[in-house]
Amino acid sequence: MTTLKAGDKAPVFSGTDQDGKTHKLADYAGKKVVVFFYPKASTPGCTAEACDLRDNFERFKANNYELLGVSADSQKAQSKFKDKYELPFPLIADEDKSVINAFGVWGPKKFMGKEYDGIHRTTFVINEKGIIEEVIENVKTKEHAAQILK
Repeated sequence: MTTLKAGDKAPVFSGTDQDGKTHKLADYAGKKVVVFFYPKASTPGCTAEACDLRDNFERFKANNYELLGVSADSQKAQSKFKDKYELPFPLIADEDKSVINAFGVWGPKKFMGKEYDGIHRTTFVINEKGIIEEVIENVKTKEHAAQILK
């Protein structure tokens, strides 16, 4: 899957959030950025993950982190997800998978014996200089904030 690792320069990306606003890595210079990729808005695992990050949002802000969620869902789906769960961070609607592919998180998956291509739940912690500090591939959806804010 992803070939990116700690110490690599983060991919330069541009994505549009649930409200049509564009987000680029350059917008976050001087801040730490958590870019978390999730398979599908409003599914149980993705909801647990997003809500855990929401519930710890003040801790992230206090430590100079910005959060960006990314999935291949439409702007409408991302907007409903954000509103329903009162998520305080932007959700990128990456329907063309440009951000997903830049980070290398799209690929073969297996579920209930069936193989298909999809997003691998992966989180990238990027430092103030745009360098990846950590890649979390074994995401614990209900304790994800603790995995990041060690």
